[in-house]
Amino acid sequence: MMRRLIFIIVTFVMALISCRQTGSPGNNAKTDNRVEKNYKVRLITLDPGHFHAALVQKKMYPQVSPAVHVYAPDGPDLKQHLERIEAYNNRKEDPTSWDEIVYRGDDFLEKMLSEKTGNVVVLAGNNRKKAEYIQKSVDAGLNVLSDKPMIISPDDFPLLEKAFATAKEKGVLLYDIMTERYEVTTALQKMLSQQQDLFGTLKKGTPESPAVTKESVHHFSKIVSGIPLLRPEWYFDVNQQGEGIVDVTTHLVDLVQWECFPDQILHPSDIEMLEARHWPTLISKEEFNEVTGASGFPKYLDDVVKDGKLNVFANGEMEYRIKGVYAKISVEWKFKAPPGGGDTHYSVMHGTKCDLVIQQGAKEKYVPTLYVKNTGNIVSDDFKNLLSRVLGSMPYDSLSFDPEENNTYRINIPQKYRLGHEAHFGQVMSKYLDYLNKGSLPEWEINGMITKYFTTTTALKMARQSQ
Repeated sequence: MMRRLIFIIVTFVMALISCRQTGSPGNNAKTDNRVEKNYKVRLITLDPGHFHAALVQKKMYPQVSPAVHVYAPDGPDLKQHLERIEAYNNRKEDPTSWDEIVYRGDDFLEKMLSEKTGNVVVLAGNNRKKAEYIQKSVDAGLNVLSDKPMIISPDDFPLLEKAFATAKEKGVLLYDIMTERYEVTTALQKMLSQQQDLFGTLKKGTPESPAVTKESVHHFSKIVSGIPLLRPEWYFDVNQQGEGIVDVTTHLVDLVQWECFPDQILHPSDIEMLEARHWPTLISKEEFNEVTGASGFPKYLDDVVKDGKLNVFANGEMEYRIKGVYAKISVEWKFKAPPGGGDTHYSVMHGTKCDLVIQQGAKEKYVPTLYVKNTGNIVSDDFKNLLSRVLGSMPYDSLSFDPEENNTYRINIPQKYRLGHEAHFGQVMSKYLDYLNKGSLPEWEINGMITKYFTTTTALKMARQSQ
């Protein structure tokens, strides 16, 4: 009788252990935190290949389960992702407590769809597969939080439209990560543009002088979460990562829509693409080795290696009209920023009374800085009084300004509002969780995403045709 009791106990314990093991040998998990609380949100990380997949977990959220299921092929992308999460868990200040439950295997997508261990799929990785991952996740009735860009090819645009239609039918939320909305100077630029006493109304602009211009400069070599970023080799393949004109420009096109047409429902028919072009950044083998750890270029990039340099079409520019307003977007990628520098952003909105300008160059010590330029022939003292009153009405305390040349004023923003790019991922997640709690996305968000990706993919198509 005693031997039978021991056998039953051992069998029960082994069954519990086997329930925690999934996929191939080496898959890991800690304790199952799901039993501790009935969390509303349970994350699934699918094939993480970009550091943005980890940044949404840089902090904890009360309604999100600490147990996160990860489905991916084994390899360096997965290894780096898990190391980033582990670093967040082990940091001294405000450590996280994520429990990564990993499935490793080539059938990771099928396994994720069959098991449905969560209700929100987080996507940030190889963009060539993004459209398929989105469609199949939504078809399975799963919510999706996707890094930008959702698609990188004009051929995938109908698939994205179908995915949004399916999401609506199944009552799930499909949303992309637009971090730049949360940069304080950008938020203030939008708010000030809605103050008609100060800004007037947005000009229509002309092809030679657009009403709104947004430019950004990025760098392949950078520091993320305090350590040098190691990028996957495929990141330099535009067929997998996407060209710059459909990648980083996603943020800029989004800001044009979000700032110039707040809460308005936009459609692809509101877009008239006027001109688009693209050009490559040249990367040496030494530079490629520095940011990937690879000893040379992979064979699949042979066609774009010329004179020993890798030609990455990471740069792009587009000029278009949106609801009759002329806009210009451009993005440029360099290998490494100058000492003390980093990614930069330039933005201008031309109003009938003033211009709102964001600059982030050497003069600003590479810190985004907002300027207000009086262009409406308002008497200087009157304009300063008006600016002071408007700043006092903003949802940020202690805003002030200093005069510059040419009737321009630099807005001084307290350091406490400068959270940094990595912190913006937590803000996006919080907004998405709020939408999940409400059970729906605003129509302007859904239509805005569809219109945004129509704009970027149309620009890519035009750039390639005119090459």
